[in-house]
Amino acid sequence: MTTTGQLRSAEIKRKTAETDISLRLLLDGSGKAVIDTGVGFFNHMLTLFSVHGGFDLSIAAAGDLDVDDHHTVEDVGICLGQAFSSALGDKAGIMRYGTSYVPMDEALARVVVDFSNRPYVHYGVTLPDRKVGTFDTELTKEFLRALALHGGITIHVDLLHGENAHHIIEAVFKALARAMATATARRGDDTVLSSKGSL
Repeated sequence: MTTTGQLRSAEIKRKTAETDISLRLLLDGSGKAVIDTGVGFFNHMLTLFSVHGGFDLSIAAAGDLDVDDHHTVEDVGICLGQAFSSALGDKAGIMRYGTSYVPMDEALARVVVDFSNRPYVHYGVTLPDRKVGTFDTELTKEFLRALALHGGITIHVDLLHGENAHHIIEAVFKALARAMATATARRGDDTVLSSKGSL
C-alpha cells in the first residue's frame, strides 16, 4: 500500500540474451538522471524524462546494438514500466490521471495518462524522418508500448503539430514526463481512486 511517508522507489534488473539492464527509480526525486543505454539520442530523451518529471532515474543498459537499437529501447521500456508499477504498489493515494501539453519550438505534443492497470497506447504521431542521428524514430512507439504494458498504464499521445523529428520526439518525452508526474502525485490520503476500490 502506498502511504504518505513511504519512499516510492524501485530497482529493476533484466538480463536476456539480447540485453543486460539495471534501473533505479525514485518517484519523489529532484530530476537527477544518470543514463547510459549506449543509444545517444535515447539517453537524451530519458534524461529529459527524468528532469521534467522530477524523477531520479539511473539506467545502465548493455544491448546488442550491433543488430540495432530495438531490443535495448524496448527492454528499457519494460524495466521502466516495471519500476513505476513496483514503486506505486496498489496505487493508493495517487492522482491516477495526468495530462500535459508541451511545446518544443514548432512542435506541440499532448500526452494523457491513466495508471489504470489497463495498458493501452494510442500514438497519434507522424514523424517526418525515419532517423534522428542513428536512432530509429519508430522506436519511440515501441518504448511507449513496453512502458504501458509493464506499467499498467493507458497512454494517449497526440502530435498537434510539428515538422522536426527531434523536436517532436522531445516534446513527446517531456509531455509524458509531466503527465506521469501529475498522475503519480500524492492526493493526501491512502484511498484508491476507483469506484471499484482497486485498480
